Amino acid sequence: MAVTEPAPAPPLAPHEGILRRQSLRESAARTYARSLPIVPVRARGLTIEGADGRRYLDCLSGAGTLALGHNHPVVLEAIKKVIDSGAPLHVLDLATPVKDAFTTELFATLPRQFADNARIQFCGPAGTDAVEAAFKLVRAATGRSGLLAFTGAYHGMTAGALAASGGAEDVRVTRLPFPQNYRCPFGIGGEAGARTAAHWTENLLDDPKSGTPAPAGMILEPVQGEGGVNPAPDGWMRRMREITEDRSIPLIADEVQTGVGRTGAFWAVEHSGVVPDVMVMSKAIGGSLPLAVIVYRSELDTWQPGAHAGTFRGNQLAMAAGTATLAYVRENGLAERAGVLGDRMLAALRSLAADHPCIGDVRGRGLMIGVEVVDPEARPPGTGTEPPPDPVLAAAVQQECLRRGLIVELGGRHSTVVRLLPPLTLTDEQATAVVDRLADALAAAERSPHRRLPTGSIR
Repeated sequence: MAVTEPAPAPPLAPHEGILRRQSLRESAARTYARSLPIVPVRARGLTIEGADGRRYLDCLSGAGTLALGHNHPVVLEAIKKVIDSGAPLHVLDLATPVKDAFTTELFATLPRQFADNARIQFCGPAGTDAVEAAFKLVRAATGRSGLLAFTGAYHGMTAGALAASGGAEDVRVTRLPFPQNYRCPFGIGGEAGARTAAHWTENLLDDPKSGTPAPAGMILEPVQGEGGVNPAPDGWMRRMREITEDRSIPLIADEVQTGVGRTGAFWAVEHSGVVPDVMVMSKAIGGSLPLAVIVYRSELDTWQPGAHAGTFRGNQLAMAAGTATLAYVRENGLAERAGVLGDRMLAALRSLAADHPCIGDVRGRGLMIGVEVVDPEARPPGTGTEPPPDPVLAAAVQQECLRRGLIVELGGRHSTVVRLLPPLTLTDEQATAVVDRLADALAAAERSPHRRLPTGSIR
């Protein structure tokens, strides 16, 4: 009897080969590529086209980097103009017309009370380096070393920034409670929860037996992003400013993800009227290219030449793209537009909760939106009233979104918050499409056999 040879495996499609080589060559630390197995080849605005021909609505936006979406014409024109001019692309920290235009436009967007007495430091191109620079600055200015940070925080992936983030261990950082309405650390939520969090902070700093010496600074996010899209209450923000100012503690506002109109104001601190001592900026200020800076009160400018340096502080293309982005957002009122459209999307998403009990909470500010996915059938842990988070269902929602051509990211303590960070150029029709696709994905995920969790899952 003749032996039949097995049929040869069909050849991989080009995009499948690219994905396979990525998995073989890149480190185990890769993140987005694991949950979003696509190969982008073209993009414009909200839309990405993959190598397989599929089109996606991108509500990740480079983790908030793309304020104007992909390849906006004003950004492309600004980059092309610098390239065609013959200007040097690498200049360390030397002065150039491109840099001068960027700093002028950036300062024009800042709260006037802050900008009129501020200095700027250009950092390495990632936001985490700007966080490191902010820590170095306040430590040099105060002569102190400790820091105040908050539960749920995320400030970057370098050692100092990680030390101030929520998962850090064995560091010189005092962790303070961040107020939340949903899953309030004190179990009360609302204004009472925010007041209690502020009282905790004040008592800790004034208690001679708290074990917390006067710190070099306090760092906070006006809206926690990776921590689960938790907006800081405006009253609590003002109280933090009073507490730090009364005790000569520099206040650092991390606006890496919240800046450039994302939350409905050009800078998120403007919602509360707080004027910080230091602002950390990256992501959208580079117009899609790497750029990071700190802007700070001039009285803090006590460090010596070279105290913070970096070879790639002078990214001319990013500064040109950033100038164009900042001006476009300012001149076209995109921050205000983000506030209006964000409120509309929040209302639409909250209306889904009646039909989708797995929606525990919908929260956010402007076009920085989070939907927390829970298991409504499980008993709440301890004495809390909120259902437990459901990371398996949240992952299923993300994958069902991708099947429907919608790119979203997960965040929060247990990766159970579906995050939406669409570009500020989002249209009404696109916003409706995003909500509709997410609603369809929720329904599909709820029907999927996801309920049986692996050993060790959150419950």
